[in-house]
Amino acid sequence: MIELHDYSAGNGSGAFPETAASAVVDARGIVTGWSPGAERLLGYSCQDVVGRPATRLLDADAHIDGRFTEALDRLSGAVLLRHRDGRRLEAWLRTYTSLDGEGRAQRLVVATEPGEAEHGTATTEEAFAQGHVPVMVYDSELRALRASAGAVRELAVTEEQLQGRRVTEIMPPHICHSVEDGMRHVFETGKPEQFHVRGRARPEARERVWSINVSPLKTPAGQVRRVQLTALDVTEQHLARERLALLNDVSTQVGTTLDVMQTAQEMADVAVGRLADFVTIDLLDSLFRGVEPSPSVTGTVALRRAGQQSVLPGVPEAVIRPGDVDYYPESTPPVRCMATGRPSRHRAQDRAIRDWGEADPQRSRVVRTFGVHSLMVVPLRARGITLGVAVFTRHQRKEPFQDDDLLLAQEIAARAAVAVDNARRYTLERSTALALQRSLLPRRFAAQKATEIAHRYRPARTRAGLGGDWFDVIPLSGARVALVVGDVVGHGLRASATMGRLRTAVRTLADVDLPTDELLIHLDDLVSHLATEEDPTLDPESESGLDVPTELIATCLYVLYDPVAHRCTAATAGHPPPAVVTPDGTAYFVDVPPGPPLGVGGLPFETVEWELPEGSLLALYTDGLVEGPDHDLDNGLSQLLRCLEESVHSPEAVCDDLIQALLPPQPQDDVALLVARTRILDASHVATWDLPSDPAAVAGARAEVEDRLAAWRLSEVAFTAELVISELVTNAIRYGQPPIQLRLIRDGALICEVSDSNSTAPHLRRARTFDEGGRGLLLVAQFADRWGTRHHAQGKTIWAEIGC
Repeated sequence: MIELHDYSAGNGSGAFPETAASAVVDARGIVTGWSPGAERLLGYSCQDVVGRPATRLLDADAHIDGRFTEALDRLSGAVLLRHRDGRRLEAWLRTYTSLDGEGRAQRLVVATEPGEAEHGTATTEEAFAQGHVPVMVYDSELRALRASAGAVRELAVTEEQLQGRRVTEIMPPHICHSVEDGMRHVFETGKPEQFHVRGRARPEARERVWSINVSPLKTPAGQVRRVQLTALDVTEQHLARERLALLNDVSTQVGTTLDVMQTAQEMADVAVGRLADFVTIDLLDSLFRGVEPSPSVTGTVALRRAGQQSVLPGVPEAVIRPGDVDYYPESTPPVRCMATGRPSRHRAQDRAIRDWGEADPQRSRVVRTFGVHSLMVVPLRARGITLGVAVFTRHQRKEPFQDDDLLLAQEIAARAAVAVDNARRYTLERSTALALQRSLLPRRFAAQKATEIAHRYRPARTRAGLGGDWFDVIPLSGARVALVVGDVVGHGLRASATMGRLRTAVRTLADVDLPTDELLIHLDDLVSHLATEEDPTLDPESESGLDVPTELIATCLYVLYDPVAHRCTAATAGHPPPAVVTPDGTAYFVDVPPGPPLGVGGLPFETVEWELPEGSLLALYTDGLVEGPDHDLDNGLSQLLRCLEESVHSPEAVCDDLIQALLPPQPQDDVALLVARTRILDASHVATWDLPSDPAAVAGARAEVEDRLAAWRLSEVAFTAELVISELVTNAIRYGQPPIQLRLIRDGALICEVSDSNSTAPHLRRARTFDEGGRGLLLVAQFADRWGTRHHAQGKTIWAEIGC
């Protein structure tokens, strides 16, 4: 019921709109308000009517029973009114209940000429008869009262057939429930509703998306008596949004890893269900062999299935599995698509598809079995290179592919192809870097008895690529061994190449028996020279290392173990300290004085020396083992010690335990790990003599050596050993300074060492014909497997190894 204002005549006729023929009648039937429009219609002025009964305005034939206001309600419609001049006037009467200022009931009466009412009704009928938008009116029982021409056209029934029927009797169930729920909600709340439904208005129609608007139709009192339903076809807008959403998902969900197979599978996963019912991604087999693909493809082509997905569980449409290779004839749409670089759209009845089925009966059976009716073939091209082909098929969705679908598939394939090419290039570069890295790392170590060695190398699994981690075991004179672990800052081929140069340099410097701190000094100079070569403008004297390229900065830990003295010496260049596990299970880090990374310069390197019991474990590692996204360096070092304390197995088992406990499945950085269990050479394997600085002592030395070799059952090398020792002792007595010491070590070879306090090292030279000397070291070099000189604080030691 519509609440109206008090239209009494207290303020004259100004209370009414100028164009309305309106009057206000109270419950007694007395006119209390009169509009100018009413005056024009009936000829009575406001003074003539207000305060008088309204019955005088009606024709004498009007029959009034009971209360006048109730009779007015019955008179709504076409009535005869009496004009002031006495003539009859036909009008269309409408009454509305309202309240006056004091809350008393009154009636607003509006009169219009019959022509005007008929014109409004005709306009309404024309709107329903000719409106293209589907519009329907439903009563409170959700039954149709009216239907526009647009609704009749979409539902393919007449308006008479729709009247009295519910939505459930007209449209599919999933649409009916949404629409009827919306109408009920409007009846309950009196507020309009808007929602979307998707489906077919009739079985033979194509699937569409409709925007449904349900509006309330209220009585003057505000009660919802009916609802009006309007349906707008928003299929194109909805499909456009779906395409944009699909392309956005392709950008965010395809290429999450740098794995070719995973990237192709991600493309298939995104497209299935939203564009196609079954998708296959086939890539040229040459891609997986590291061969650059040819821009054009002709002849029979080998394609490897990289990804596939279906709306059906288990992908039953597939004829091969991911990773399998299939051969496609030149006449098939996929090969022609790759050769021309142009996509194509087909129906199952097309000649090209039938020919393909004849050449491949297995695929032909799949087409028939699953009812494939439409497919698209789209090339995967990136940076001017053809990588493969994607095939989109439909068999569950009734609508065939359209031109817009082909454009969408092209855009998906273009974006996915870039991701696949990125993964391919990364895989190729990673394989190259890994091959270089493995070729530069030691495959097996030279024989040595000072330690039992185990090692592991794990490359990083990130987009940054491989790093420059390395390790080495270098046998040295005197049965000693050097253990080395290093890490070049940076990733990729450059870091790997730098690592190889540094490892070679370490071996070269170790072969001249440099002390640990001096070796790192020379290595630091080498890195500075390499940086200068790469950037000639770099100042090698700069106090700041910030100007040095990161790929030419490295860390290194150099540990030297002597099995005779049972002692270790270590120096570090910015590298984490070595871990030690004693035979009783105690684990600790060696407090090595810190030094700057190689290539930074500015500070000296210092050494630390400590004694190791037999059977101790030494663990050298790079920071990738103890530092990760889920823990910092301190936590990683603590975990490393705990793992070492709990592991009492062989070095091989210790390596496995550490890798399993400390490394995630996808390490963010390279890891190099070197574990050594120490051994000792007891007194029975070492013989030492102090010799006087007298040439006569040479004969006695030869006799002592002969006796010791006999005791060691090495008489077969006695002649060679006596000759070498004679030359070394004679050289020390003649050119060196006392004290002079002779030492024999029985290891894998017989090691002869002669030490004196003179730091001047002898040099091998070729004696001329009439020279009386100069042939001693030449003889040593001829008869010994290896020989050399090492310097120490007390002088020098000349050594030679004789195979036995």
